[in-house]
Amino acid sequence: MKILIADSMHPSLFEMLRDEGWDYSYHPEFRREDILNNISGYEGLVIRSKTNVDEEMLSAATQLRFIARAGAGLDLIDLEVARTRQIEVFHAGKGNRDAVAEHALGMLLVLFNNILRADRQVRSGTWDREGNRGVELMNKTVGIIGYGNNGSATAQRLSGFGCQVLAYDKYRDNYGDAFASESSMQEIMEKADIVSLHIPLTEVTRYLVNDEFVDNFSKPFYLLNLSRGETVSLDAVVKGLKSGRILGACLDVLENEKINKLTQAQQEAFDYLRASDNVVLTPHIAGWTHESYIRINEVLIDQIRNWL
Repeated sequence: MKILIADSMHPSLFEMLRDEGWDYSYHPEFRREDILNNISGYEGLVIRSKTNVDEEMLSAATQLRFIARAGAGLDLIDLEVARTRQIEVFHAGKGNRDAVAEHALGMLLVLFNNILRADRQVRSGTWDREGNRGVELMNKTVGIIGYGNNGSATAQRLSGFGCQVLAYDKYRDNYGDAFASESSMQEIMEKADIVSLHIPLTEVTRYLVNDEFVDNFSKPFYLLNLSRGETVSLDAVVKGLKSGRILGACLDVLENEKINKLTQAQQEAFDYLRASDNVVLTPHIAGWTHESYIRINEVLIDQIRNWL
């Protein structure tokens, strides 16, 4: 079996492939045109985040049997076309779930304890204890929207902080466990102090967080998004922060992550967010750890081996 690896990957993947006896070509430098010109000779395709596997590419992949996405989201792949062509699609959601969960807790603790501001002040010679009095996680109600790998891993860690966790997942049933109670969106909107998104990007979830979403909450809340940027309208977040409907935001993803090529409206929203002490921003690195870099490969190899 010949596999094209079209993105940069941890070197551990190559040894795993050799151990399975699978041939591979490693071309992280390939651009879209290069993949289109070469994909017909491969039965497997491994990608991360730069490659859009659309109908054109799948049509060119005449021998393709599977696509392995080294990450959780599958929004780069035309799943319907892949299905009609009987191409199996794998993802590595289990590979980075622990890293995502830890990142979520880290961002929340940074926000609640004013760590970024306090650090800047101390470095500049200001010692302000009262101005940096924090907020505790203990006894907070957290609403997790999307209870898959990342959502459940986050709930597990939140339970250790004495939080009540409510979970809502539109596509699952009977998913309540020791760490979260199965809930409805309505209950989350009525009770949550904190809302954390762990959902894929689909036409249903695109801009799920908009003005109406924010206004439907019965009390001000903190927002975390470690899923996909386009699930959240930054304009709605800014409005929520200004009005006090949103108390603070932890955003690992943005609707446009090319922050040097923003529209005027996006730039205005981004400028407000980056100037706010009630916002923590990171560059889509939740799940981006040394450990998950290797674990993602292990998860993908296990899935492919079990499928063959």
